[in-house]
Parts: sequence; C-alpha cells; structure tokens
Amino acid sequence: MTNPSDAQSPHAASDEAWAEAVRREAVIRPLAAAPRLSKATVGVAARALGLSAPRVYGLLRVFRRHPVTASLLPTQPGPTKGMRRLAGAIEAKIDAAIEGVYLKPERPTLRRTLREVRQDCRDAGLRPPSIKALRARVSVRSLRERAAARDGAEAAGNRFRQVRGGLRTERPLQIVQIDHTKVDIMLVDDITRTCIGRPWLTLVLDVHTRLVAGLYLSLDPPSAAGTGLAVAHAILPKTKWLADRGVTLAWPVHGIPELIHVDNGREFHSRAFTRGCEQHGIRLAYRPPATPRFGGHIERLMGTLMGRVQALPGTTFSSVAARGAYESEGKAVLTFREFERILALEVLGPYHNEVHATLGRPPVAAWTEGLAGVDLHRPADPDSLWRDFLPFEERLVRRDGIRLFGIQYQDGALAHLVGTTAKLRVKYDPRDLSVVFVELPTGGDVRVPYADFSRPAITLWEHREAHRKLRAEGRRQVDEHAIFAAIAEQRRVLAAAYEKSKAARRAVSRADLAASGVSAAEPEIPMEDAAEDPVAKVPMPAGGQSSGVEFW
Repeated sequence: MTNPSDAQSPHAASDEAWAEAVRREAVIRPLAAAPRLSKATVGVAARALGLSAPRVYGLLRVFRRHPVTASLLPTQPGPTKGMRRLAGAIEAKIDAAIEGVYLKPERPTLRRTLREVRQDCRDAGLRPPSIKALRARVSVRSLRERAAARDGAEAAGNRFRQVRGGLRTERPLQIVQIDHTKVDIMLVDDITRTCIGRPWLTLVLDVHTRLVAGLYLSLDPPSAAGTGLAVAHAILPKTKWLADRGVTLAWPVHGIPELIHVDNGREFHSRAFTRGCEQHGIRLAYRPPATPRFGGHIERLMGTLMGRVQALPGTTFSSVAARGAYESEGKAVLTFREFERILALEVLGPYHNEVHATLGRPPVAAWTEGLAGVDLHRPADPDSLWRDFLPFEERLVRRDGIRLFGIQYQDGALAHLVGTTAKLRVKYDPRDLSVVFVELPTGGDVRVPYADFSRPAITLWEHREAHRKLRAEGRRQVDEHAIFAAIAEQRRVLAAAYEKSKAARRAVSRADLAASGVSAAEPEIPMEDAAEDPVAKVPMPAGGQSSGVEFW
C-alpha cells in the first residue's frame, strides 16, 4: 500500500524500499505525463511492476498530487499513523481527561489520568481505552503545549525558545563569567581523617579562551567577600599560589577583565563586590532573570569538572539515584588541601590542554594566540588588590579608635583623623577580625588592629555564633568581653565534640583554614563565610542587566 496523503521522506526509507520507489517512478512518471491512457497501456505497466491495474491507477493519483519519487515508496500494511480507531465518544472522554487532568501544573501521572478516563467511560456505558491508547493521544500534543501546561510558560519558553550564539568576544579577558557550585565530593579532616562534608567551588572563566582564570574553594556557601577573592585570584599572578600547593604546571592567566558576567545572586549585587569592580574599571553585566542559557559557558565547565570529580573516592555523584548504594562518607579519603591540589591539577592539566570542541584547539593555545597584539590591564597595586573586594561598613574615627561588631580597634595612624565629621570605610576580612583596614580620605588604607592586643584572632562566623548565643541567653547588651568569652567557650565545646560530630569537625577545619591562610598580599585559601555584606545593596539594573553586553 502507498500512503495517499503525502510524500514520505526519502531519508527515512530503507535501501530496499527506496529501490522499489525508483523502479516504480521509471514506469509511473511517463504515464502521469501522458494526456490519455488506455487500458492496454495501464495493463502493460501493471505487469511490469507486478501490480494490479487498480493499484497502478492509485499510484498515478498519488504521483500526480506529489510528482516526486518518495510518493511511490511502499508502506507497511495496516492503519495509517495517527489514524484514530476508537469511537468518537471515547475520543471525547480521552481529550477531556488530557485537558482537565493531565495538562495541569500538579503534573499528574499518565496512570492517574487513565483512571479518570476509565471512570468517565464506565459512567457513560463506554468501553474504557488502554493506557497505550491514552499515551498515543498525549504524545500527539506538542511538547511545547505540554511543557507550558505542566511546567509553566516561563519554563516552556526557556526550553523551546531559539537560541542564537552566545557572548561575543574578540580577545582574552574581554568577558569573564563567575558561578558557584557545591562540589560532588565528601572531604575529611586532616588529623582524624573523618568526614567534614562537601566544599563549595567558585570558578572564574575567560569566555574567549575558555581558560579557568581563577578558582576559590571554601567550606562555606558563596558570599560577597568570597566572590571578590575569587576575582582577585583570577586577576593576580598565581606563582606563589601554585608553589604553596606543590603544583608545577603553568597557569598563565592574570590581568583585569573588562567585564564580568554573572547571574542575579545576592553576592553579585553586594556593595563590596560592585565597589571592588568599580575601583578597577571592571563593568558588571547581569543575566536577564530566568535565562540560564546566557550562563552556558561557565555551567558547562562546572558540569565537566563535576563529571571528573565523580571519579574520585568519596564522590556524592550528581544525584541520590546515581549514587545508589555507594557510601560517600565511608569512602572519603581526601582532605581539603589534597582535593584543592587535585582540582588545580585537573584544571591546569587535562582541561586546559585538551582540544575544546567549540574552539577547535586547547584553551591554553587559544590564550597564547589571543594575546597577540593585546595589552592586558594589570592592577596598579597587586599587594592590596584583594582588599578592594572586602566587605565594609562606614564609621567615624573617635578618640578611642573605631568600633566594629562590638570590638574596639585603635592605632596611632588614626590620630590625625580624630574629629573629622566624615565617616570612613572600614574594610574587614571575615577570616580574621583581629585587624581592619580603614580607607584614608587621601587614598590608600591603614591597617588597624584590636585595641586590646591580648584578644585572639576570630572569624566573623565565630563572632556571629557568639552574639546569637548571648542573645539567646537573654542578654540585651553584648559587650566585647562577653563576645570573646563566649567564643573561647565555643572553641572548648568544639574541641570536645571534634571526634563525635561532623559539624564540629567542619567548624574547626573552617577556622583552621581561615587562620592559616590570611595573607596581606594575596588570597591564598578559603575565607570564612561573610554570609552577606551587611550594608545596603546596590539596586539591580532594570531588567536585571547592566549595559555593555549584547544578548541575543
């Protein structure tokens, strides 16, 4: 039989079927072109094709409507695809159930819809359809229609909207993207080798070359200060960072990017991050809201690295289903430092040197080629660059110094500022509150330590936990002495719980990393979570996007 409605696709036909269609076309085309046909002529054609005369007349009708060889392809016997064989009343019940039950935001299952159809059919004295019949009628509905009804118009738009190109670049560091992910691996403590949980990773990607410009690993969620330190790591040379981790591979990327492309996370709208970018002439561009396709470069990189992480012991895989019976905590063997080194080796070795599918060459080769004739911008003061991205608050300088977070800070360098009426920016490093950095009206900043030198260095996280505990105990006024006494007690409790609690081990490891990694020149290791810059946020540009980047 031949489908009398439309010509079939020549590419979907088997070699045997296409050969038969070509054989038929050689006979049928001359007949179709003839002004008149006799029974004898049709009989000759029928015998040549091995068909009956009525069958030849049928082929002629089809070919005249669609005079192409594919019209003569033989088809399998049986009903035409898409033909409905159920009674009209049953079809109406199925359509009503699809509209009223299946195409709903609650996304009921096909079997739930089938129960409704069968009940309606029984009530009307009709024979209920099979699930195969229901599935066939659901499948003829367009995917866009089903997605819009069950997942919402926005999700359907993101899924089916045509996407052309991406971010256009002409040179290295013209646009970089930043994003965060929770790494699919459990880490262990350095001493007891017991589990401390999963770290967070912030990556900075150069869109033009696909090189990783910088990375930042932390035991705390993304924050404004952490994001700023990731940018600082991308901008600064990494010779010392690599040497400290025993990595001998080259990491050539350093320089100030022209534009940073980010999503609409709170940390990217904080004053600390935006002011740090403005300080160095870096423009910010935010993805239009609910348009994940504009972050495809960095998200594909995240997916690539997480796929490789899942080959390491202690991986959590990408989902519970993928993990199956694998005991991630029991298999974990890597410490924070060991994993950070493995991650750096993975980035600088295979990823940077393998041929990139889109570029057609390794990212490191694209970087070398892209630098020809390009003068990258370098920071004027590399030693202080990371401080430009620290969170800050504004304070007056008084005779006893500056008070921040209930702690007094004092230094003789502030003496000439006593009595000034303008508030100054006081930057703080959440990893170590033992010093702050006060911006001077004439430029630069001055390092100001605790007024009481006997106080130990603490993290912002410890300070907030102590403040919360004291408030919970009913204290209305929390003084400096009470804060440090509470932190000392917290440290004693954590030390006692160290071998029993993963949360305690994570807290101790976090504090140890912060204490060992604070550097006056370069952000060397993960910082304590700043939670969020506590000062007011910079308003988001209209539409969630700043000027300077073309989206299409």
